[in-house]
Parts: sequence; structure tokens; C-alpha cells
Amino acid sequence: MLAGGAAIASAIAANVHGVSAQSEILRLAMRWFVKGKSLGMPDIVPVRKNFESFTRIFPREASDTKTDWINAGGVAALRVTRPESRDQHHVFYLHGGGYIAGSVSHYRDFLWRIATATRSHVLGVDYRLAPEHPFPAAVDDAITAYRWLLADDTDPRHIVMMGDSAGGGLVLAAMLRLRDEGIALPAAAVMLSPWTDLAMSGESFKFNAHSDPMLNAELVRYAAESYLAGADPRNPYASPLYGDPTGLPRSLIQVGSDEIQLDDSVRMADKMRAAGCRVDLQIWPRMPHVWQLFASYLPESKRAIEQIGAFVQR
Repeated sequence: MLAGGAAIASAIAANVHGVSAQSEILRLAMRWFVKGKSLGMPDIVPVRKNFESFTRIFPREASDTKTDWINAGGVAALRVTRPESRDQHHVFYLHGGGYIAGSVSHYRDFLWRIATATRSHVLGVDYRLAPEHPFPAAVDDAITAYRWLLADDTDPRHIVMMGDSAGGGLVLAAMLRLRDEGIALPAAAVMLSPWTDLAMSGESFKFNAHSDPMLNAELVRYAAESYLAGADPRNPYASPLYGDPTGLPRSLIQVGSDEIQLDDSVRMADKMRAAGCRVDLQIWPRMPHVWQLFASYLPESKRAIEQIGAFVQR
């Protein structure tokens, strides 16, 4: 049985809107063009090539969006500003890609929507990737960029840390290290299908192996091995599921019900609640991994982003 069965049923029940036809079409396309292409023994070159091909389907930002590449203390970052963005309100964003692929430049369509929904400036961080830069390079870069933002006279009470997939796990890992180093934490955090357990011990890796339309365990295992480079997969700064989340800020977690990494979200939410943290866990029926990125196509993506905006503005 999957971890937190009652919690899963409750979280799903709270998010039943019906599944759109667009979502079912997207699931089929992902199963053929994404999951199908990642089967077999992975290698970094085809993995990155497949990721690049996949992200080309996303449009660029809306025309009235301002984007600037900046140097965030030695780490490249993309700053996204909308007419709705409030002064001194920031979303600090960490992208996905299994720590081995991707760039915040692929997220332009999503980030302008987040900036609009949260009425904030978005700082998307281009942290270094493995295997060229293994653990803890991504955590180091996230901490460096966050400290740069604080040094820019930004009140941490007006910062929300957000990330998807590996970036969602990196949000939690970075917050654990910020807390341990005595650095002010952000006001809140949002994690989209976060990867919190690089030991891959969740039962959903087995039970959702077929139903997940996008990810397969072999690719996830390859990404974990590339990033860890021999480090302990239960190191809390790599796998925050094994850390003590005491003191972390109010958080929102969104995840799809069919994901192989479903337990990464459910068990993390359970552990945070047990430590006294306030966590909103949303499990969306039949949504693929990080479906929020498809807002130009999916009604469920638009609804998820609206809920993220409402959470942040609370």
C-alpha cells in the first residue's frame, strides 16, 4: 500500500474537478514521446537531447513580460517581471531536470504565469548540473543565489521559494541548510512533484511504474547516481526526506496521483506535519509529472497556478 493511504484519499478528494480531454491526450503523447524515448540504459547526451526536444513545445513569455539575465553572486539567474509584480516581493525558483538536465530558460512561459499569479518578481536560478558538477553543487548554487537576493535588501518575509521535480527537492534541501546555517528562511515554499528521496525507497516507484505516463525508475535511478557521485543518498541535503524539517515555513505541495514519485510528496508532507510544519498537500488525479508547465494547453495547469497564486498571496 502506498504511504499515507488515508491522506492520499483526502488530498485527492479535495482536488477532483474532472480530468480534461486535453490531459488525456497529453498523457498519451508523453507516454510515446517522453517515457518511450527514455527506456533502455540512459546516457547523459541522449537524456539532455530528449529533454531539449521536449521543452521546445513550450512557448515564450507573454509580450508584456520583462526578462533579464543577471549574475546572482556568481550564479546565472533569470529575473522575470510582470506589470502585476509588486516591489520587494520575490519568488525564488529552482527548475527540474533530475539535476542532470534543463535550464530556467526553458521555463519562460511558466515563470511569467507564476509572476502574474503571485504578483511577484521571479528569480529563476540556473544552478550547475551533474555529472559535471555533482552533489552538493546544486545546493551550493541555490544558497549562493538566495544569499545574494537577501543582500540585495530583500526581506525574507517577502520571499517564496518554489521548485519542480529535482528543483522541488532542492527547495527543501536548501531550506534545511539555510536553517542549519542560521540564515533567514523564506516566508513560504511551493514544491511541484518534488524529488525528496534519491534512495528511491517509496512504494509508488513500483505501484505507479505503469500508470506514470512520463517517468520510469531506470531514468530516475541514473539521474540519482549521476548527481550523488557516490555520496550517501540519505544525506538530508540530497534527500530532504531523511532530514529534520522542524522550523520550515508554511508549504504547498502539488503532485499527480499516478507519478512514480508520489510517495516522495506524501511521505515528505507527513514528516513535515509530524515536525509541526504547516503543509497543504494536493494530489491531482491523473496529472502527469509537473503538469503545471502546460498552462498554454491544459485547464488543470491554469487551475493549479491559480491555487499557487492564492497560496502565496495568503
